[in-house]
Amino acid sequence: MQTFLIKNISIVNEGRTHTGDVLIRDEKIEKIAGSIDTKAAATEINGEGRYLLPGVIDDQVHFREPGLTHKATIYTESKAAVAGGVTSFMEMPNTVPPAFTLELLENKYETGRTSSLANYSFFMGTNNQNAEDALMANKYKDRICGIKAFMGSSTGNLLVDNPLVLEKLFGGSEMLIATHCEDERIIKANLQKAIDSGRTLTTADHPVIRNEEACFESSFYAIQLAKKHGSRLHILHISTEKELQLFTNMLPLKEKRITAEVCVHHLHFTADDYAVQGNLIKCNPAIKAPHHREALWQALLDDRLDVIATDHAPHTIEEKQEPYLKAHAGVPLVQHSLLLMLYYVKQGKITLEKVVEKMSHAVADCFQIKDRGYIREGYQADLVIADMNIPVAVAKENILYKCGWSPFEDINGAGDPFIFPAAVTHTFVNGNLIYGNGQWNESVKGQRLLFDR
Repeated sequence: MQTFLIKNISIVNEGRTHTGDVLIRDEKIEKIAGSIDTKAAATEINGEGRYLLPGVIDDQVHFREPGLTHKATIYTESKAAVAGGVTSFMEMPNTVPPAFTLELLENKYETGRTSSLANYSFFMGTNNQNAEDALMANKYKDRICGIKAFMGSSTGNLLVDNPLVLEKLFGGSEMLIATHCEDERIIKANLQKAIDSGRTLTTADHPVIRNEEACFESSFYAIQLAKKHGSRLHILHISTEKELQLFTNMLPLKEKRITAEVCVHHLHFTADDYAVQGNLIKCNPAIKAPHHREALWQALLDDRLDVIATDHAPHTIEEKQEPYLKAHAGVPLVQHSLLLMLYYVKQGKITLEKVVEKMSHAVADCFQIKDRGYIREGYQADLVIADMNIPVAVAKENILYKCGWSPFEDINGAGDPFIFPAAVTHTFVNGNLIYGNGQWNESVKGQRLLFDR
């Protein structure tokens, strides 16, 4: 294992930015100081004019393995993640077969061990029949990120809408429960009304069918269950203004029992973008009208929304080119999430310190991840070097997703790509320089995330 000395870099950590040196040795951050001189052999990296960030921790991705590997694999998507500065991910259970038992879940961990370039964790899946199996994950709460409950339609048989099963899960879980909240009854009624209109439906109908009420009613129900049972609830991908009244900024994050995530596509796109993007930005919950996006930004900045993630969900371009009702829902985003937030830093919408808080610190605190998410001596050296003055245009040749496309390839229907104003130049995972100036070291794999619970 190499030793690295990063010199004269702007270190962004715990609400402040200061210039200094960082020594990386034996997987960990050994020393942080204004100036470090080491007699030991070390690969020196000149950080002048660049920023050192803790690696992004994405708490919601779909890497499609096993069973859906024509769309993505843990290897391909973890590589895309690392290229984008994401050093750890938590992956969802809606694969084939779904991760409904500890045995199936451990199979995914084994795949992560042998193929993931980033650190990894996998959620235990639930449905209306497997509550007992799901709760067995309690025995491994220091090694499993949480239990995932789709309280709204999903692929396969992952829907959990039986009130008795939900009571059992919320009453019995000793670990975090992450929920997808959309009310199935409201969605079905809205869909039937749209179909009965007799017109051809398009993606512009998506936020009408999967509307604000569907999101609010389901999130409200989940919070009622969590408060009744004292559960640790984390509601994923909040997308509406109305839901924001359900969350507080009156408590420090570490004291919250109910937390919320916002995703980068809900912070960037609005329903106005369906005219150009169409099914490419069809996702669940839907991207909605512009006033929802503005409300989400305000709630992110005032800490009612706790973390930023991607809900990275790749599909083939053929699956996206189906008619609206058949087109698959989900957007590939993990390679570009940090770059997108750095764009908003340059726009003056958010500070770099706040980006680091919401994409690294807060995720580590929310899930109680052991020794990651901060630039601290003794912590695992999951680190990213960003250059705020290197523009990156999204193009087929630099997209690493297995699906091979991105909604940022064409932003106006005329073929003009989105140009991010910043670049990730280096990504360290456990002290190993996995990605540096376009070069890869794939000889070392990521590690299983551990939790202080």
